Amino acid sequence: MDTNNSNTNPSSPTPPSGQQKNTGMAILCYLSILVFVPFLSDAKNDPFVKFHIKQGLVLFIGEVIGWVIIAIPFFGWVLSPLIEIVLLIFLIIGIMNAANGQTKELPLIGHLASNFNF
Repeated sequence: MDTNNSNTNPSSPTPPSGQQKNTGMAILCYLSILVFVPFLSDAKNDPFVKFHIKQGLVLFIGEVIGWVIIAIPFFGWVLSPLIEIVLLIFLIIGIMNAANGQTKELPLIGHLASNFNF
């Protein structure tokens, strides 16, 4: 009985370690200010990571707008929690897409990422 059969089975290839690293970098893109870690590294040259950097930048800009709105008395206090919940949902969607190796745009705001050229 061969215990190392899973290593020699050609039907179940293991992903290269570079792909795992890029998935990790893509996930970082959705964690607020950490979007700048992959942006300032060589990972930005990978088209998969670049897509998620752009999506993460749109999400980060949305967070900054949410922080500005909260400073508005009453109106901001009411509207800001709603904005933060929506952004949290987008964050979860983005992380799930990155972890699954998908390049899907975020709902409602994802199309804005095409405005970034780098």
